[in-house]
Amino acid sequence: MTLSHVVYTPRGGGPQNVLRSAALAQIHVPYDSGEPRYHDLGSLGESAIALTAADCPGGERRGSYVCVTTRARGHAHLKDGFGDDEARRSRQGQELVVLSGYQVGWYAYVAEWVFGDDGSITPRLGATGSLAGTVTTPRHGWPIGVGRRHFEESHSHNVFWRLDFDVNGGTRDAVEQYDFAGNGTKRRSMVRTRFATETRAVNRRMRWWRVLDPRALNADRHPVSWEIDNSDSAEYRGPADEAFTRADLYVTQYHACERLATQNPLPRCRDSVDRYVSGERLSDPVVWVNVDFHHVARDEDADPMPVHWQGFRVVPRDVTAKNPSP
Repeated sequence: MTLSHVVYTPRGGGPQNVLRSAALAQIHVPYDSGEPRYHDLGSLGESAIALTAADCPGGERRGSYVCVTTRARGHAHLKDGFGDDEARRSRQGQELVVLSGYQVGWYAYVAEWVFGDDGSITPRLGATGSLAGTVTTPRHGWPIGVGRRHFEESHSHNVFWRLDFDVNGGTRDAVEQYDFAGNGTKRRSMVRTRFATETRAVNRRMRWWRVLDPRALNADRHPVSWEIDNSDSAEYRGPADEAFTRADLYVTQYHACERLATQNPLPRCRDSVDRYVSGERLSDPVVWVNVDFHHVARDEDADPMPVHWQGFRVVPRDVTAKNPSP
């Protein structure tokens, strides 16, 4: 499932272009004993699950394989009026969810794109279905079932997303990294790095990135941008022949053939996202986000396995000059 032309319209405002396209770019599943090493994305299209009404509560099924629905997201804001009921502010938020499901071997994946009414975007992937039943030694697994006869092998789910931003239309986007120096001191200093050429980056404490169009300004004359937070990744790092796992975010110049983060099938194009980074100047950047989850099985995973989620957040930064939903 690929989303295209993602637009955010804040309450009381006009439409804001956010993404030209967005999609899952790979699900890499390496097992702790060293084998097997799966790249699941290639089989997703032919493995789509036909959704039922129960899979799309309160929503609309688009064809057989896509659900579009809305749900509550909790408090949008809460502010005491200090005795003045008219000054008190409280509102519950809503989110729009676009999802699809895929059966890949024993596993089932639920791919969600969650759009908050505050402008936030949460791409996430849930793994469910059944455990693979892979038997290993205590060094590489966890005892499942009666006694200690079956050790289910631990493994990682390294999920990549491809985001082709289109802030305010056009192809003038830039990507910046923000760090905060001064750990262990009373003062902190903000350090901004703008990426002029293709690059890769790793997670750090308090590090985040944003995509902006320097010429698109809000009413306060601040650049409109979208912040990327990837702080929940387990940060898997693989061997030399899995160099694509050694960064948590990649920024590459747009090329139509660069579609998957690994085992990219298109001819006359490099095989993996780490090789897309070749020092080219950025004029139309594409952002690749890598989020990792280390699955150590437990008895509660016995059939059917509860969903375990992994993903990241994109939030508006200075898209509006104030909270658009008071």
